[in-house]
Amino acid sequence: MEQFVITGALVYTGHRFVPREVYVEKGRVAQLAETVDAPAGCPRLDLAGKRLAPGFIDIHTHGAAGVDVNAATAAQLNGTIGRFFASQGTTGWLCSVLTDTPEQTLWCLDQAKAAMGEAGDWAQLLGVHLEGPFLASEYKGAMPEHLLQTGSAELFARYEAAGAGAIKYMTVSPEVEGVPRMIRQIAARVKVAIGHSGADYDTAMECIENGAVSATHTFNAMRLFHQHQPAIMGAVLESDVYCEAICDGRHLHPASVRLLLKCKGWNRVVAVTDSIMAAGLPDGNYKLGVNDVVVENGDAKLASNGTRAGSTLTTGQALKNLVKFTGQGPETVLPLLTENPADLLGLARKGRIAPGCDADFVVLDDELTVVRTIVGGRTVYTAP
Repeated sequence: MEQFVITGALVYTGHRFVPREVYVEKGRVAQLAETVDAPAGCPRLDLAGKRLAPGFIDIHTHGAAGVDVNAATAAQLNGTIGRFFASQGTTGWLCSVLTDTPEQTLWCLDQAKAAMGEAGDWAQLLGVHLEGPFLASEYKGAMPEHLLQTGSAELFARYEAAGAGAIKYMTVSPEVEGVPRMIRQIAARVKVAIGHSGADYDTAMECIENGAVSATHTFNAMRLFHQHQPAIMGAVLESDVYCEAICDGRHLHPASVRLLLKCKGWNRVVAVTDSIMAAGLPDGNYKLGVNDVVVENGDAKLASNGTRAGSTLTTGQALKNLVKFTGQGPETVLPLLTENPADLLGLARKGRIAPGCDADFVVLDDELTVVRTIVGGRTVYTAP
């Protein structure tokens, strides 16, 4: 529909849900009021008292529904992964390309570019997150060690040119040779996160001063805090960078989530899934990039050595987990899945419900279960 009015909703207007109507026109919020002034005969969508929240934004995920990002065609990025994400309340996402060969990385960028230009019944692919290849071998996690490289603004520029604007976010390790200088060279063109790292405090802070704005899956695959050696952990907790958090109850104990929020504040933590192709599927054998992964009881680990390899988390479950972990209501935890990732990526029209913003919504029932997802004013998912 070109235009319609949402009625009967408790609308999230920033840390609270209030009865409001929303007039949507040409894919954006045109009015938000107790009673909107819409054209006569305008179609109406009555939500019967359900919550209307901004759609979730997942900036770190490697796949879902049986498809791995590193092997996904444009049709699979949208029609399989994106369609599954829509069922979980996600309206926008970045596809995270695991460290791979330059040839495969370039192929992934081509697929992402094509997928970003298509509209349909799926979550919108907003761009690419490059997780590597400029990462430390000691904290590589599931990264193939033989493909890791030293910092190179030239190689990034090659990927940047091939992506034609698709690369929005990139993870690098501060201690890798050339990385601090590379960050200074590219930080104005891409949002840089630091992670997969055993960097000392001074090196990590140098990278933050050079333009890094985020930390990848904080606490995981990084050197932890010591009172005499704060390390990268101390640097990201002390500074103003955003901190990703995988809130599946496996990567982080609930107390660690609460500690992170207490250190950083509610406006600097970004909930991510770091999901792999097994998300939405039963236990079994899967892939993560070039790696073989075994999922048991929903826990994904490398077949080779048992190292945890991504997750099977969804954004819809992350919301429920955050409410449970923190003891706070959805009105408090929602920014971790909406405003914060939008602000990190500089997406001014995403992550909130306000006039001029994109009409990207998730409808939640009393149990916080996703019952409808709307992207750009189009319903892309309705619960059975």
